[in-house]
Amino acid sequence: MSAVLSWAGDDDGLPAQGFAHLSRSRTRRSQPGELPPEVEQALWRGTDLGTQSGPVTPSGFAELDPELPGGGWPCQSISEVLSPQPSVLEWRVIGPALGRVVGAGGRVVVVGPPKTPHVPGLHHSGIDEKHLVWIQADTPAERLWCTEQLVKAGACGALVAWLPQARPEQIRRLQVCAQACDGPVFLFRPAAAQHEASAAPLRVMARFALDWEIHVQVLKRRGPSHDGVIRLRSVPGGLDAVLTPRLMVPSRLIASREVSRSPAPERELASTSLQGSAVHALGGTTPSARARRHAPVR
Repeated sequence: MSAVLSWAGDDDGLPAQGFAHLSRSRTRRSQPGELPPEVEQALWRGTDLGTQSGPVTPSGFAELDPELPGGGWPCQSISEVLSPQPSVLEWRVIGPALGRVVGAGGRVVVVGPPKTPHVPGLHHSGIDEKHLVWIQADTPAERLWCTEQLVKAGACGALVAWLPQARPEQIRRLQVCAQACDGPVFLFRPAAAQHEASAAPLRVMARFALDWEIHVQVLKRRGPSHDGVIRLRSVPGGLDAVLTPRLMVPSRLIASREVSRSPAPERELASTSLQGSAVHALGGTTPSARARRHAPVR
């Protein structure tokens, strides 16, 4: 008498029903590139523009927001704005964002500005004196201490501080403290600071340009490096209502004045050259050439 035992399993010696989930997991592992949905959402690749973990405040510039992680200035984090000359164009760069903060009921606190904030000009960005607090701190130590205490307290909708002499370890400490701050924190520093290490996740360089433009270069962000310049149209508050069409494009006025200041022989030579090129393109000759052709030979 003989008995035959049958094994209801797969070729690997595993039961077909009891280990079905293990078989499926093996199938997933065998396909490279596939990840669980929760892991795929949390994964960030360096070639992609990173997403901001916390909330953001839109910059107010349609050209700048797509280049910032999350689509705006980050909250719970530090943003460094570098410029060649202090207290000249900083308000024009962050003014629209601060107006949104004030519109939401927040308060803007300013620490150690090199010049007195021009409140009538800030009105055009939606910032009034009721929502603006100016802390006068003269020494670098006072500015740094006030900034750190305000960041820790988180008692303002947006914090704006001038820290031209801050060291890398001080910036790192502020960045750690800013993770508990609900609003954006802007640090204004000189252009030379771009060569220094900084723990700020976002760093931009802002410079003046013709035709009421500001050229912004993203020096550091969570994502691929940014090449090129972002052109932002920014007319100071109140001037767009009084500027004439000619003054709205100053580069044309500058070019016309340079031509008018050039010596008369140079202008005549330029005019003759232009006329000759035009006539040559039409297949004719210039008046001077015709005069030389019909002049008697002596």
